[in-house]
Amino acid sequence: MNTDTALAWLRGFAAAVDEHAAALTDLDRPIGDSDHGVNLQRGTRAVLDALDAQAPATPGAVLTTAGSTLVSTVGGASGPLFGTLLRRAGKSLGETGDADAPALAAALRAGLDGVVKLGGAQVGDATLVDALTPAVEALEAGRSVAEAADAAEQGAASTEPLVARKGRASYLGERGAGHRDPGAQSVVLLLRALAAVS
Repeated sequence: MNTDTALAWLRGFAAAVDEHAAALTDLDRPIGDSDHGVNLQRGTRAVLDALDAQAPATPGAVLTTAGSTLVSTVGGASGPLFGTLLRRAGKSLGETGDADAPALAAALRAGLDGVVKLGGAQVGDATLVDALTPAVEALEAGRSVAEAADAAEQGAASTEPLVARKGRASYLGERGAGHRDPGAQSVVLLLRALAAVS
């Protein structure tokens, strides 16, 4: 992944969030604050503005800028979590101008570790970690980004029958079961956007 690829990835993610913002909010409505799609849309639009203004020179700088922008512009949990994911991934890539597949896998592992540390969620808690973990594991096993995106999709689907143990949905207890986690579905969009440019 070079700088142009990283920029294309985030532009693709922003476009996907624009396209699916209403659906993401619909997922959030029964179990959250009905704002996930709108918040993430606002954040990804701010990311595009920041990237245009700053013109980062490396893939790591692209992701770090995007992550910092999400943290500062998105309310609720999604800004800090997605922002941490991208910022930690960017810092892992460092100053390299062209990240190979193992470096990308390591970067996303660093991002996942940051998300887990920040939110305390584990696989099975019905959060974005359920989608991000299998995606990262797929990349670490040498599978393609498209296969990692498929793994994220399966992970997001796995949140539907779960009783959430973290986040706003956890307040609902058993009543929260039967709903896909919107953050997990947003991870799918992120990985699909990466697959499209890889």
